[in-house]
Amino acid sequence: MKRAMLLALGLMMCAGAALAQETNPAAANASSEGKTLVVRARWLIDGTSDKPRRNMQIVIRGNRIVDVIPANSPSLPEEARVIDLGGATVLPGLIDTHTHIFLQGEDPAAGGYDVQLLKSPASYRAARAVVSARRALEQGFTSIRDMETEGAGYGDVGIKRAINEGLIPGPRMWVSTVSISSTGGYPLEGYAPEILVPKGAQLIDGPIEARKAARQQLDNGADWIKVYMTHRSWLDSQGALISQPTLTVEELKAIVDETHGWGKKVACHAYNGLGLQRALDGGCDSIEHGLEITDAQIAQMIKQGTWYVPTLQVYYTDWDPADTDSGKRDRKRVALHGVSFTKALRAGVKMAFGTDVGGFKWSEPIAEEFSRELEFGMTPMQAIQSATSRAAELLGKRGEIGVIAPGAYADLIAVASDPLADINVLKTVQFVMKDGVVFQSREGLR
Repeated sequence: MKRAMLLALGLMMCAGAALAQETNPAAANASSEGKTLVVRARWLIDGTSDKPRRNMQIVIRGNRIVDVIPANSPSLPEEARVIDLGGATVLPGLIDTHTHIFLQGEDPAAGGYDVQLLKSPASYRAARAVVSARRALEQGFTSIRDMETEGAGYGDVGIKRAINEGLIPGPRMWVSTVSISSTGGYPLEGYAPEILVPKGAQLIDGPIEARKAARQQLDNGADWIKVYMTHRSWLDSQGALISQPTLTVEELKAIVDETHGWGKKVACHAYNGLGLQRALDGGCDSIEHGLEITDAQIAQMIKQGTWYVPTLQVYYTDWDPADTDSGKRDRKRVALHGVSFTKALRAGVKMAFGTDVGGFKWSEPIAEEFSRELEFGMTPMQAIQSATSRAAELLGKRGEIGVIAPGAYADLIAVASDPLADINVLKTVQFVMKDGVVFQSREGLR
């Protein structure tokens, strides 16, 4: 029943997309197998170079880029179809490495997170996830790493499959399915102890259960394993941020060992303190959030090659009142977070763009994160590369996505003006191509 409802939704959305293509020729299929397509723009940011290039054209055959050449090149095939974006800036499709398509920035007044697990049918959550996936693509994010389904089981595997089969529009997806934490380490919480309520993560205790959970999730389609190494956070009597640690080093090592044996990687949610240290000592591949990272931990990340996915902007939303304990905690988080980001950046920690969208509404600009990256020390080009070639490297797809270069997938976006002069133009992406097919082409690019 759930599959039938999801497929029906996907078919309806595809029908809508087809109608849009009929009424907007620029949104029709960009290329088909064996055909040559050329995308031309005044400026090109390729995802790796330090400076943009002027008056270039991207030659595409099928779903791959075959060449990037000057716009006046005489070597194009006569039958090549040209999409001229005029004075626009073209970039690689953007990559968000920390999303939640099964969340929508849940309104506390409407029951918040608990409603999703207790009152929302799986079909309803799947329908919302379909909308989230489309919204990511509309905003120019042609690839995402989705960091667990928050109680929706293996629903992300199904959404990914529906996208790959062309049933619904959406980005390339790397999914982490159910996620792992320990007893006492994840909601739902606060219910009478004699009532068995669902949990938003798979809870384990001990290395044997930890390894088994990783095996189950990998067997059911996880591309990454997501582990919660911290849970609740609060301020102590001296005003320091304290975060509850969850898994032990031995439990995490079992997960990492099993996951690496499958050729996959482990992402660790870790705010600070003991839990973050355990994440590093256990060998995780990426630290998610990292609100407070010490100098010694930064040095350890560099030595081990650990990635940092900061998700800055989400912590500036939905603060509790300033005179409450939770409100003081909220403000302390952001005060520490920017400092950690800047220190990690200057030290050379590998950093990739991630937003935690779903923690805030998908209707809000995902690209708001870029402004926070600049606020805490990145240059505009570094910020763009964090969401293109650097994010691709985190995903193990260097040279395939996040770049405009021969051999890469034809995932392109365009904006009307220069994002190096104003990073906020990335909030309004005018042109989106994924796999050599134009998904979106709006007015205002000439």
